[in-house]
Amino acid sequence: MDEKLLEQFKNYTVLCVEDEDGIRKRLVNTLKYYFEDVIEASNGEDGYDLYLEYKPNIILSDIEMPSKNGIEMVEKIREDDLDVIVIMVTAYSNEEYLLDLINLNINHYILKPVNSENLLNGIIKGLGSRLTTNLVFSEDCYFDVQAHELIFKDEVISLRKRDKEFLLLLHRSRNQVVTYDQIEEYIWKDRSMSMSALKTFIKELRQKLPLDFIQNITQTGYKLQVNKD
Repeated sequence: MDEKLLEQFKNYTVLCVEDEDGIRKRLVNTLKYYFEDVIEASNGEDGYDLYLEYKPNIILSDIEMPSKNGIEMVEKIREDDLDVIVIMVTAYSNEEYLLDLINLNINHYILKPVNSENLLNGIIKGLGSRLTTNLVFSEDCYFDVQAHELIFKDEVISLRKRDKEFLLLLHRSRNQVVTYDQIEEYIWKDRSMSMSALKTFIKELRQKLPLDFIQNITQTGYKLQVNKD
């Protein structure tokens, strides 16, 4: 497996939801080999609560569980979050059943029994295009995912952690507007965000950037300004 690919896993937090203790323990042990932050839950109810508390980047969940099954948990999550990567573990291969998963915006599914190989391959497929060395903003400007740095004409642009998180959020949502609520949730996290603080943040970030690719969408949020050249 490409070491550069696996290195990027360190940037992700994983929530593992599985009701069978033995299976969950094996999954978590495998995940901890690749990811620094792994959270576990034994049912969909606890899984949803932990999702709200930690806002993981990836959710790996079984389907058949007590106290809110995997489908019910994901339905609730998808009401407000279309960005989190969801990978379902299932014993079912019925096409009609799998279509239901697709309709829930599931990024990938893994058929049981799960081993380290199909687990890793499933996560890689679930992450898809997010696993890349460079996230391109323009011909001369890109974000190096592995180094976690913004590069312009081979020079590193000095940015704070919050600046980088915002640029990554813009890029992940490049085909849609990032709303004020999403910015507060993903960038300010557990702190309250005032519009004044947001405007100051955007103004200071624009001053640091070599190009202005942050587009303001009035009374809604911000969007990545695609380079038309």
